[in-house]
Amino acid sequence: MFAVLGVITPVVNSQSAEEWIKQGKDELEKYLKLEQNTNTAKNVILFLGDGMGIATVTSARIYKGQLAGQTGEEFVLGFEGLPRAGLIKTYNTDFQVPDSAGTATAILSGVKTNRGVIGYDYSVKRTDCGSVTEEAKLESIFDLAVKEGKSTGIISTKSITNASPASVYAHTPERNWEAIGLGGCQDIASQFLDKSLDFQVVLGGGRKYMLPLSETDPENANSRGRRLDRRNLIDEWIERIPDGVHAEYVWNQEQFDNVDTDSTDYLLGLFAYEEMQFECRRHNDTAGEPSISEMVDKAIKILQKNENGYLLFVEGGLIDTAHHDNWAYGAITDTVAFDDAVEKALDMVNTEDTLVIVTADHGHVNTVNGYPYRGNPILGVTSDVLESFDGLPYTTISYANGPGAVAVAASYRINGTRPDISLQDTEAQNYIQQSLVPAHRESHGGEDVSIHADGPYSHLFQGVHEQTYIAHVIKYAARLGEYATHRSNGVPGLRLQSYWYLVVVVILMHLIETGA
Repeated sequence: MFAVLGVITPVVNSQSAEEWIKQGKDELEKYLKLEQNTNTAKNVILFLGDGMGIATVTSARIYKGQLAGQTGEEFVLGFEGLPRAGLIKTYNTDFQVPDSAGTATAILSGVKTNRGVIGYDYSVKRTDCGSVTEEAKLESIFDLAVKEGKSTGIISTKSITNASPASVYAHTPERNWEAIGLGGCQDIASQFLDKSLDFQVVLGGGRKYMLPLSETDPENANSRGRRLDRRNLIDEWIERIPDGVHAEYVWNQEQFDNVDTDSTDYLLGLFAYEEMQFECRRHNDTAGEPSISEMVDKAIKILQKNENGYLLFVEGGLIDTAHHDNWAYGAITDTVAFDDAVEKALDMVNTEDTLVIVTADHGHVNTVNGYPYRGNPILGVTSDVLESFDGLPYTTISYANGPGAVAVAASYRINGTRPDISLQDTEAQNYIQQSLVPAHRESHGGEDVSIHADGPYSHLFQGVHEQTYIAHVIKYAARLGEYATHRSNGVPGLRLQSYWYLVVVVILMHLIETGA
């Protein structure tokens, strides 16, 4: 857009009526030809954008499109191009607005639970080890995959003991007990070690939860481990590797790059003391960190060597972290990096036998607001300020609560009005968006999130579903757990037992006809 005598003139897309009609017809024709894939899912890749609500997806779509030289609104993210989509409800059993522990447990086990609880049903109360029972323990889809001889992997840009990745393998009444378990409960990091040989690839952050207080972090001499039991879980992981098995532990970019995927059976990579770097700051990391796309590439190359297939969990965790700080730039650029990782996976797999799912655990309270003109920078100031009583500009993206309200509140106290941001660079990397309610950290949102999929039985993702439904589709498509004998390959609803009865009947009929 450009301004003439103070009047903002929008950029208008010149697409004609005929072009819009052709585009609609082409899209209709594409979906009319779409067939259901009822193959068995040999492999499953579950991408989880932590905090990637619908407003975040819209913002990232526009941003990535504008980076490509378009106005942005017409752009399609890589995972938005997947042919199946629906909506997922995100509440926990005890809260309208959820947290990542309860939501990840629902996604990975098929059972909703309380906020802050990992791997147990609702009967277990947060921080209460006394409420823990064996009956309350939930089995994750990764547990089932291991029983079927599949390889498994975890990738997260947060700590591998953080709520979402921990829900793959752990059981705890408190998500924050990453290095110390209280009340007789086992901490998350030591639970990871107990199950570590179930996972051929684990890549993320969180070294501090693996190291004892007596040891310093290899990247920062001023940072020490958090374990009070004197255990070094990284050393213990190395010691657990069986003879004749090639395993690698890496903690920086150079070591990661040197990993030979052809010869590596197990790969543990912990690239940060706690969370990994945001994508826009990754180049500043002292030791170097791989991108989420690079981690996906390495993981698939190792996991795909198993003829029984694999399950891979990939979390873009820092989308959530940035939103908590009202930092839209960080959230959007990490969403773009997450989308790049999805595209990397799609380039490497065949969706004839690989189910690829992209979703979020919950949203945030960010919104795309005002009446910005077409092509207005998504991180910029909205084009139309006529709707505001004070006539002052405001950003297209804003938040309902969070630290961004502090400057607003201070301006009201001093000037009796909102800050005038007309001279601020709202597209700058470190700009913090304004918010309404002051808070140390912005909260999650309670709205539905989108789900996108391709591959075997991806057509089952349509409509609005409970979050628990995701686990059931994965188990059904991959023939895991209670669905292991529900059908033969490519024949939905046919039990294997019935299939063999049919085979026996055909053989008997043949014997009768031939007089044998």
